[in-house]
Amino acid sequence: MHRPMDPFLEPGALVRHPGQPDWGTGQVQSVDGWRVTVNFEESGKQTIDARSVNLVWTGDDPRADRR
Repeated sequence: MHRPMDPFLEPGALVRHPGQPDWGTGQVQSVDGWRVTVNFEESGKQTIDARSVNLVWTGDDPRADRR
């Protein structure tokens, strides 16, 4: 069973890939189902399977307002 998709993961969000710290900060470009396209500072555009990778928020986390 997969975890649910983060509803706040949307274009413009700033994230990091926990398994690829050398990629730097990335900005979400698009979300299509579980496929998230992120433009990273050091590795360019990467397509991430959000079922396998839990992207980490950088900067302001919009989910903090909901707690």
